[in-house]
Amino acid sequence: MSTDMKEVELAMAEADCLVSPEAVDAALDRLAVEITEKLAGTNPLVYAVMNGGLILAGRLLPRLPFPLEVSYLHASRYGHALNGNLLDWRVRPTQNLAGRTVLVLDDILDEGFTLKAIIENLQGEGAKVFSAVLVHKVHDRKAIPNMRADFSGVDVADRFLFGCGMDYKGYWRNAPGIYALKGH
Repeated sequence: MSTDMKEVELAMAEADCLVSPEAVDAALDRLAVEITEKLAGTNPLVYAVMNGGLILAGRLLPRLPFPLEVSYLHASRYGHALNGNLLDWRVRPTQNLAGRTVLVLDDILDEGFTLKAIIENLQGEGAKVFSAVLVHKVHDRKAIPNMRADFSGVDVADRFLFGCGMDYKGYWRNAPGIYALKGH
């Protein structure tokens, strides 16, 4: 086993579990109810933001009891630019968004610059956009003061997190709870 894998395994072994798998499931159930109340009957197009949003989509979408379309997008900001138009689109939306209700799923709202830029871009294409994240990281460095997703699963302390879509050096997105790196 390589040193890197030992480090990755040690990170999990020493991690603090901030949200148990059972609490994650409860948050997903609550998110599903809230999203259903707001979006059922709107023919929504749901975008999973790669890579972290993939896990949330896989766990949340089966809980939504209404018809919806599913797709994905992959974008990141160029450097530290704050302008919503400065996205590095790895995979762009291909659907016609004019007049559509769109739900953007991502694993975490940390500072929110990328999510804000994605939302602004989709709105610029004519979509009515909602956002959902499993984790809202609590701190005061948001892209917009007091920024929140329309739907948030759990609020978590400002630490280095992994699990439920969030990664540690590319690993542990598959962990069923939300963990914080020891000492961070």
